[in-house]
Amino acid sequence: MTKATILLVDDNEDILQYLRHFLQKHFAISTAHTGKEALEKLQELEVQLIVSDVMMPEMDGFELCRTIKSSVDFSHIPVILLTAKNTLQDKLEGLELGADVYIEKPFSPEYLYLQINSLLVNRTKVLAFYANNPLAHIKSMANDKADEQFLEHLNNLVQERIENPEFDVDHLAKLINVSRPTLYRKLKEITNLTPNEIIHLVRLKRAATLLLEGQLSIHQISEKVGYTSPSQFSRNFQKQFGVLPSEYAKDH
Repeated sequence: MTKATILLVDDNEDILQYLRHFLQKHFAISTAHTGKEALEKLQELEVQLIVSDVMMPEMDGFELCRTIKSSVDFSHIPVILLTAKNTLQDKLEGLELGADVYIEKPFSPEYLYLQINSLLVNRTKVLAFYANNPLAHIKSMANDKADEQFLEHLNNLVQERIENPEFDVDHLAKLINVSRPTLYRKLKEITNLTPNEIIHLVRLKRAATLLLEGQLSIHQISEKVGYTSPSQFSRNFQKQFGVLPSEYAKDH
């Protein structure tokens, strides 16, 4: 199983190496000494979580967190801030900037590991819930408001063209005004799904809603969500949700 990549950011080399030594048993570790260097690393690597000190030269942890959480490319990445500044105002500032966890120094590396693991495990559960639950909304996968707006916009674009069986990733990328590789990377990082898988799921989830309404036949529903073959639609629905469309409509 591929290890999640964690980016550690601290201007103190001893602390970086101490944390690296402890965490590398569980994760792939990359390091940066400043916020500016961290942003450069994010351009090069697929990072699943960032642990950053607050007090750093050039760009401190608060500014780094603000930049990450306001970026379309990186806003999905959880951020843990480490700081000796333990006033309530400091904590509120970090959380208001979008930090997912705020840890006061001194702390044990075991505690940091548990916080990292909890964020990653919960994220995996959320993504699995969306993929396996016919009625889960796409915004349930969002880490923050920026991700939520992006995913809702994408969902609306697919919904508006859902009857077109020719609608594909190239069409979607053009509508969002990004390159196909950029769309792939963005969705993979937010949802762990490819653009094709997202389009596929939006079609099937719309079908589930129509099945619950009970006004159309399965053949009609398959056409409504862009399938040219009702049998293929039924097979895909069962593969995704573990139940045939007819059984899903009957049971619900």
